[in-house]
Amino acid sequence: METLNFSASINAPKEKVWELLWDDSGYRAWTTAFIEGSHAKTDNWKEGTKVLFLDPKGSGMVSMVAANKPNEFMSFKHLGEVKDGVEDTTSEKVTAWAGALENYTLKEDEGKTELLIEMSSAGISDEFKDYFTKTWPVALDNVKQLAEGTKKIAITIEAVVNAPVEKVWKSWTEPVHIMQWCHASDDWHCPKSENDLREGGSFSSTMAAKDGSFSFDFGGVHDKVKINELIESTMGDGRKMKVIFIPAGNETKVIETFEAENENSLELQRGGWQAILNNFKKHTESN
Repeated sequence: METLNFSASINAPKEKVWELLWDDSGYRAWTTAFIEGSHAKTDNWKEGTKVLFLDPKGSGMVSMVAANKPNEFMSFKHLGEVKDGVEDTTSEKVTAWAGALENYTLKEDEGKTELLIEMSSAGISDEFKDYFTKTWPVALDNVKQLAEGTKKIAITIEAVVNAPVEKVWKSWTEPVHIMQWCHASDDWHCPKSENDLREGGSFSSTMAAKDGSFSFDFGGVHDKVKINELIESTMGDGRKMKVIFIPAGNETKVIETFEAENENSLELQRGGWQAILNNFKKHTESN
């Protein structure tokens, strides 16, 4: 069967490249080469399960995870299309190419990873072949830059707080409240917090283990502040973060986006930040 082949040499271990490919934040970051807002709905990429590859409007492809060998090989069997949330796996249009495979192979040598993409091209029009020939190199360059750390991944977390936006804003920005919720687990706390809430103003919170074994300061500078709406900041290490407050009656959705660091896994970072946001929600709703 005729295939389209694309490859990249990445100066990063295969475990990091693998996580970047299939973590939700990583996937969204590198697939911007195809369309901004690309994402996947999947049961944790389990072999034999269905996966939907979608654009922001809910259209895309319905596929199956044909093989999943962690850090080595992933294969998708494409079954049909999704349009406006409706799956089509039987029309003449899709049966011309249904069953096509898309394979990802990772091989590591001395800390460098060779990433190979193979796509079945049977039934694919010349127009789409030309499209993939142009866009896959861009997508692979995204993977390379993200894995090597020359481009940052943005992780987004959110929570719906059962409180009006004025109360949510106050709880998020006033040190007396920050010290009550700014920790990821019960064996940590925040004994000190300062927040100069204006553009150019600095912020800092001390996070410490309750047993006194470790502590660190998390801080930076506010770049943009819109009361009850938005805070954009630069963290002390240069990474960007943004918090959006969306009111809906007596509820407020808080959406927090931050650039990932390179030391910890994306899953660990997302979990830690989400735990803090969950503490914020609990504190705000109960005070």
